[in-house]
Amino acid sequence: MSGRHASSLQSSTDASRMRKPRGFTLIELMVAMLLGTIVMAGVISVFMTNQKVYRTNRGLSDVQANARMAFELMSRDIRTAGLTGCGNGSRLANVIKNNSTTWYANWSTPLMGYTSSQKDLASGTGGTERTANTDSIALLGVDGSGYSVKTNAEPAGTFALNESSTTLQKGDLVLVCDPDHGAIVQMNAVSGTTLTHDTSGTPGNCSKDLSYPTVCSSASSYTFSANTQIAKLTAADWYVASNGVGGTSLYRMSLSNSSGTVTAVANEMVRNVSGMTLAYHVSGATSFVAADAVASGSWGSVDAVQITLTMISTDTTAGADSKPITRTFTSTTTLRNRVS
Repeated sequence: MSGRHASSLQSSTDASRMRKPRGFTLIELMVAMLLGTIVMAGVISVFMTNQKVYRTNRGLSDVQANARMAFELMSRDIRTAGLTGCGNGSRLANVIKNNSTTWYANWSTPLMGYTSSQKDLASGTGGTERTANTDSIALLGVDGSGYSVKTNAEPAGTFALNESSTTLQKGDLVLVCDPDHGAIVQMNAVSGTTLTHDTSGTPGNCSKDLSYPTVCSSASSYTFSANTQIAKLTAADWYVASNGVGGTSLYRMSLSNSSGTVTAVANEMVRNVSGMTLAYHVSGATSFVAADAVASGSWGSVDAVQITLTMISTDTTAGADSKPITRTFTSTTTLRNRVS
């Protein structure tokens, strides 16, 4: 019995030893780690590649979106440059003081371009300086939401509007026009829908007489007819300048009315614009030319503006070698009142 019992115990021990789990050998562990590393490296490589593609596509999208926005904003001012609302821009009185030297009141050139080597009278006066080797353009027009005049009392210098309300304020520069001629004048007071012009204010008017042609010493007083159009004067100077955060942006200088005093203020419009080149088409010409190639007396015949902008991506590592994406775009805008 004891022999059989011993034999049974030995068999049980051998079976238990055979069923005991075995661990991995060092070689098996090393092979498994190597395979895992290869798989992880592949996953990480795919992830990094997809992330780079996403950042590049996002950078391209940002560049294109900013370019579209810049072109649209500039085109609005270009299309309306020189518009009076009455179609008689050649017969225009201007009683704003120092209008020949104040860029936003000099209607003799409602569109004026400047190359990088020419001094722009507007840009830089609002707290920012134009970036070197970039062009600029100054544009004058009128606001699209104008009003109609019910009565014009002269020499009292008052306009009563047909509308029940107005957004015009004391100090606003306006363009008034009827079938005979137009006049640029500053409103010195606004009471309800009654507008008053006088010789006071900043910059102020040199005369109360709005006759054509302008005579600042005139004692006459032209009376505009009923339903005369009156609209706020708009002025815009577009240029590229430093944005104060390490980059450059497209700026628009426009008029700001503070308690009746009109000043030019620069506003950042589109960020990451690093360059701007402008070319102009003079009616009858066969090609676009730079601003310094437009004769001084030909600015009134410019009927189209070609804008070339250089844009960079917001993500400075979106491009090749982890650099910003840079693209150049060109758009052409015609002046509505100068194209037949």
